[in-house]
Amino acid sequence: MEIRYATNPTEAKSYDTTRLRSEYLIEDLFVPGELKLVYSHVDRIITGGVIPTNEPVALVADAKEMGAAFFLERREIGIINVGPKGSVTVDGTVYEMDFRDCLYVGLGNKEVTFASADAASPARFYLNSTPAHKQYPTAKSPISEATPQHLGSINTSNERTIYKYIHEAGIQSCQLVMGMTLLKPGNMWNTMPCHTHNRRAEVYFYFEMPEDGVVFHMMGEPQETRHLVVRNEQAVISPSWSIHSGVGTSNYTFIWGMAGENQVFADMDPVAMQELR
Repeated sequence: MEIRYATNPTEAKSYDTTRLRSEYLIEDLFVPGELKLVYSHVDRIITGGVIPTNEPVALVADAKEMGAAFFLERREIGIINVGPKGSVTVDGTVYEMDFRDCLYVGLGNKEVTFASADAASPARFYLNSTPAHKQYPTAKSPISEATPQHLGSINTSNERTIYKYIHEAGIQSCQLVMGMTLLKPGNMWNTMPCHTHNRRAEVYFYFEMPEDGVVFHMMGEPQETRHLVVRNEQAVISPSWSIHSGVGTSNYTFIWGMAGENQVFADMDPVAMQELR
């Protein structure tokens, strides 16, 4: 498990491109047959990817880094399948997972394994995990049962639909909030006008992008912005002090996962366009 430490906005102002990428961009989330995890000290969120091939892959705790006997001893997790059909087994119960299905697994579940329905066309499970203090039941939601919110317009190139899976009025959790945003064809901007939320950190995972496509992910303080060039199936750690917005070379989809002080989706500090620098 890779460890990323927290950074502050004053220090981040001096980072060059290489340093920005090493601190905030997660480039290689998916390795066939492996569980890849990145532990961030920003609200202690863990981001991961799993491609099970011929054999199931277990969700295993790093005993040294996590100080836990099993992964969910003091944590909860949200899992979204971004590939072909697969399944997640939680303490003996099998949950079939189609494309864009979400599964929440709560505190205390000991054995979690990932499997593909077809090893030649394996599932691709993306996950976010946060510390937890209370057990909530395991719950599955396909995108058809997620709470949709339509935002933006074609005039501003940001017509999109937000699907909320794990949130106050959906799947219940301790602090994890998780969902997915789909941009309509011909739209490239997400989360603009932008915002910060000093009470919560966030991770963006971009996917459904062409091989030669990129997203320019905007980050930094509103008056001291930077950008990261992000490719398909890469993620960005966004500290609470940073904006998190992006524009692509075509439309794309991204998963957002949040952790921190509260679960109120609308708890944001808007940034006026005139204030951006």
